[in-house]
Amino acid sequence: MSSPWVRVDSLRKVFKDRKRGMVRAVDGISFEVHGGEIFALLGPNGAGKTTTLRILSTILRPTGGRAEVMGYDVVKNPQEVRKKIGYLPAEGGLYHRLTPREVVTFFGELAGMDRKTLKDRTEQLFESIGITDFADTKIEKLSTGMKQKVAIARTIIHDPDVLILDEPTQGLDVPSSRIVEQFILDEREKGKAIVLSTHIMEEAEYLADRIFVIHKGREKATGTIDQLKKTTGKNRLKEVFLSLLEA
Repeated sequence: MSSPWVRVDSLRKVFKDRKRGMVRAVDGISFEVHGGEIFALLGPNGAGKTTTLRILSTILRPTGGRAEVMGYDVVKNPQEVRKKIGYLPAEGGLYHRLTPREVVTFFGELAGMDRKTLKDRTEQLFESIGITDFADTKIEKLSTGMKQKVAIARTIIHDPDVLILDEPTQGLDVPSSRIVEQFILDEREKGKAIVLSTHIMEEAEYLADRIFVIHKGREKATGTIDQLKKTTGKNRLKEVFLSLLEA
């Protein structure tokens, strides 16, 4: 097998909380993700999923351990990592007074894309994701599903090798969720490495090649769905998940 595109080794992140003291948000986890693979982080709220993704996207510095993207260390080479990733945060992070076209153009320019490539790529993305009809409408006037499509376009405008997606279908209706899921599958078919967090069992079962179950910052299990079902003796992913949390 080829070298992993994402490598996490004994990763730790400790926060100091005024009420709880030292909180181990991520506590020594390790995993690898390869090109052409969807790797899903599953865990309850507060498990450490978002913290892990923020470290991979260079937003947070780890307390210990190591994380690499395409061979670049997230602490030593954050600028190189940012060139290789597309990060979709759970909160969206759009500028409400701009239009989708303005937002995506801005992020494409930040990524150093030339004007023609950016224009062509924007039109292609807008058509494939379904943004064209509202491309010049202010973000503040768009529905949740429309905003998520814009956030996705902004995330992948520079055609990154690695996608880091935090709850990509959160708050979406069924048709919008289906469009986002198909986009994720299409990106995998292009050979991208995709790391995503989700709390939706059906979504994880549909999308993920492998699943990493995390609880209280620690790994509970890693494997394909079939492997985890065999380990727990459960048939439904929800029951597999609950069984692993209780182990």
